[in-house]
Amino acid sequence: MAQTAPSVDVPQAAATSCDRIGVDELFRAHAPFVAGFLRRLGAPAAELDDMVQDVFMVAHRKGGYVPGAGQPRTWLAAIALRIALAGRRARSARNARNYSEPGGSASMDLARDNASDPAEQFEARRAIDRVQSALDTLPLEQRATFVLYELEGESCASIAAQWDVPLGTVYSRLHNARERFLEAYQRVVDSAPKRARRCLTGVP
Repeated sequence: MAQTAPSVDVPQAAATSCDRIGVDELFRAHAPFVAGFLRRLGAPAAELDDMVQDVFMVAHRKGGYVPGAGQPRTWLAAIALRIALAGRRARSARNARNYSEPGGSASMDLARDNASDPAEQFEARRAIDRVQSALDTLPLEQRATFVLYELEGESCASIAAQWDVPLGTVYSRLHNARERFLEAYQRVVDSAPKRARRCLTGVP
């Protein structure tokens, strides 16, 4: 890897249980989730593999996941968020004007696989691009909460437990993220060409 993974302070339960999940098992089970989560946070495609490795390097240093109030994915997501924030600061220091690059996400690959013909693939990809465009307008903490709850099905309680924040903070972030996302998504729909708008709204 090009650089050492940043030090990340993520809450972890005391290592008192033989139910601990090692990093190898975590990687096999959750690497695709971590990659997709980082892409939704705006990780550049060129840095994605290294960032995924950084997440699991941190998980390894912490001795793996010890079952607790949250879930392994929310614990890994907390690590991923902090690495995304660190990467964003580093790119800003290098005067990078854009930290987000289009294309290449697992969601887009899935859309291409599920579409039955090139026209459907095109429409599905454009729709997913517009969802990502709306997500990109959210602050990273709000975006992470929105993605975990709305797209990944994690509970607010699990997010709060693994991110070491009050449950009310999670609710507040989610509420604000929903409002911002809906406003941004509507702007994208309104500005989309007619053909793409049919795909987004289902209106002929």
